[in-house]
Amino acid sequence: MAKTEKQMTHILIVCTNQPIAETIARLIGKIEDWNASIALSLQDALERCNAIKFDIALIGSGITSTDEEEIKFHLKKLEMKTHVVKHYGGGSGLLYAEIYQALAKK
Repeated sequence: MAKTEKQMTHILIVCTNQPIAETIARLIGKIEDWNASIALSLQDALERCNAIKFDIALIGSGITSTDEEEIKFHLKKLEMKTHVVKHYGGGSGLLYAEIYQALAKK
């Protein structure tokens, strides 16, 4: 039985390196219940958070700590309980572990 849109885990990938972001999205897309969106800038991330409720925001390469704090502040202002997770590589095993760990905190 396919999961409904409400049961999907929505993950925002915030990364200025498009090829890396696309690779992460492809890996996330391999998990049946996960849906990835890509934001290639701080402004893009903030706009996407206004439109979609994300379960997790993965912070990747090219995103400064100031940008990360701005994303956290914006999510808090929107009253979203999105888990913000830093991801700077390490392969698919680490990526999946980071996501599962964030989901366990829900």
